[in-house]
Amino acid sequence: MKADFKTIEYAPGKEMTIDAGRLAKQANGSSFVRIGDTVVMATATSAPEAKPGQPFFPLTVEFKETYAAGGKFPGGFIKREGRPSEKEILSARLIDRTIRPLFPDGFMNETQVICQVFSSDGENDGDVIGAVAASLSLTISDIPFEGPMAQVRIARINGEFVVNPTVTELKAADLEMIVGGTLESVVMVEGEMEEVSEEDMVEAIRHAHDAIKKLCQFQLDVREELGKEKWEKPEPEVNTELEAKVREHAGNKFLDISRSKLSKKEYSAACKDVRTEAKEAFAEEYPEEEEFISEVCHVMQKEAMRKVLLEENQRIDGRKPEEIRPIWTEVGYLPRTHGSAIFTRGETQALASVTLGTKRDEQMIDTLFYSDAKRFMLDYNFPPFCTGEVKMMRGVSRREIGHGNLAERALKKMVPSTDEFDYTIRVVSDVLESNGSSSMATVCSGSMSLMDAGVPVKKPVAGIAMGMIVDENKHVVLSDIQGEEDHMGDMDFKVTGTSDGITACQMDIKVKGISYEVMVEALQQAREGRMHILEKMAESISQPRPEVSKYAPSFVKIEVDSDQIGGIIGPGGKVIQSIQRESGAEVMIEEVGNKGVITISADEKEKIDAAIQKIKGITGDLEEGEVYLGTVRSIKEYGAFVEIMPGRDGLLHISELDHKRINKVTDVLSEGDKVEVKLLKVEDGGKLRLSRKALIPKDQE
Repeated sequence: MKADFKTIEYAPGKEMTIDAGRLAKQANGSSFVRIGDTVVMATATSAPEAKPGQPFFPLTVEFKETYAAGGKFPGGFIKREGRPSEKEILSARLIDRTIRPLFPDGFMNETQVICQVFSSDGENDGDVIGAVAASLSLTISDIPFEGPMAQVRIARINGEFVVNPTVTELKAADLEMIVGGTLESVVMVEGEMEEVSEEDMVEAIRHAHDAIKKLCQFQLDVREELGKEKWEKPEPEVNTELEAKVREHAGNKFLDISRSKLSKKEYSAACKDVRTEAKEAFAEEYPEEEEFISEVCHVMQKEAMRKVLLEENQRIDGRKPEEIRPIWTEVGYLPRTHGSAIFTRGETQALASVTLGTKRDEQMIDTLFYSDAKRFMLDYNFPPFCTGEVKMMRGVSRREIGHGNLAERALKKMVPSTDEFDYTIRVVSDVLESNGSSSMATVCSGSMSLMDAGVPVKKPVAGIAMGMIVDENKHVVLSDIQGEEDHMGDMDFKVTGTSDGITACQMDIKVKGISYEVMVEALQQAREGRMHILEKMAESISQPRPEVSKYAPSFVKIEVDSDQIGGIIGPGGKVIQSIQRESGAEVMIEEVGNKGVITISADEKEKIDAAIQKIKGITGDLEEGEVYLGTVRSIKEYGAFVEIMPGRDGLLHISELDHKRINKVTDVLSEGDKVEVKLLKVEDGGKLRLSRKALIPKDQE
């Protein structure tokens, strides 16, 4: 079959080419999408029928980057790709969050979307290309899908907005976001920025949406030519008679619960009691309709929560829309970590700890598009007890990776450069309680723990999760949403920043047509909430501690000439290993220009001093008159050769062993003995003359 490539210019100077429906034809829909020399394939496959009694939509999205796409071998011993990298998981999540709301209600067929990067030019990232390919494959397939959608990356570079910038161009960006949307509206935003204003962020989204609309129309044009006939949308069976009876039985109970200002557990228990009563009331008449009765009750619960909010301006726990739950914080809670902080907001609590390390502790990142060392990292843990549940604890979930990435991006712009603070930094956030936005609690506790650790962060960072309830004529923006408001609301908008601007964001919109004016309103309300949270954080800590923890490693940097590096390392690393073993310090060497930069780190200053002394000895900086602890390497009739620095031996003549006469060297020393000696002289040619007797008082003869 001959290729029929189609191309669109979706932004000035930006083209995308697609090849749809010609390859991977066993899937319901397939496409290859290309920008530059990066090519991504996406397939969409769905089971022909839903499993009986399937209560949810089983959608899975996979994103794969094969090293072969860039002409590279995988790093490590096994030369085959293994488990998904964090980059692949994050890319899959971005696609999932944008396409999931576009499947029709009631569609329960198991569906899988697989995106794979088959060619990479190293400049055009495959994530947003894969998102367009996923949407196109679904759009031309026979799977019910209410798209298309598209994603683009938007960046501000030298004051100008650029759609889908290259990896190189991104290095100069002060704002970077991935925006997903349809022809009508934006449905997903995620990104990081350097303290930008709310207005600048909205303007970036506008530019992105202009390109998104062109890509969506392009997909519709392709569908007209290549699309398959869609399966009929499922019409869920509704027992209207039973639904009416359940509604009559429940009456205003859910409304009363929504007005009762309850905690999470109280609210959940009260709603569960109503569902249980309804099931018991109709168990005899409708013995096989328990699931349907629960579904009707859930709909009534959602309707009641939204009604009380829209008409009475009251939330489940009694708060007003803009009100933030009570906050308390504490720093220095963990005695032996290098820094720690607790942040509690309502029923959400995160405990963060900081570990400071050396360059040796950096995380090496090796992906298709990026190969670099990572010196700041944040890990987010969400154990089952934080929501009062019992679950198997397996590996790190995709959700944990996604939430940790958002918090890391929120904080990393405020982390000092290596020139200012040369430590490797790891933040670990353990969520101890969760009822809404534990990722934003992680940002707050993480920021406080960094200051507690003495990391000279530029400014404190806080985060807040915003929500929204929308009907035909009215909307309400909610600050600091809790779990039920997220689940039954129309928007989840997380915003992090300092007192001067936004550092990261993540937005998911569940309804179509939210205007930019409403988005600006939500961002302004989020700013007010962020300022309030920053004030509460400042009650515990407002600036970094002047010094790092006494338990953190200390390190010193010294410079040597580049031609001395070989002598310090030694053959096969023998010398540097000896320095580390004997001093107890870690030693790392980097060649920078014509200099060798040596970083020496240890948990005690004495160990660092010992390593410095040994290095100075190797580089010819031995000082006459100084005392050294050496090792006897060999014994001759006339004396012993003592190694006082790795690779530097000196002669300890038999006459310098003691003030009294020594007949045999072996009467005093054996090979391998440690002995303190004084360096008497460095003779021409670098020969060393040592003395033991110079350190022995004469009255001990």
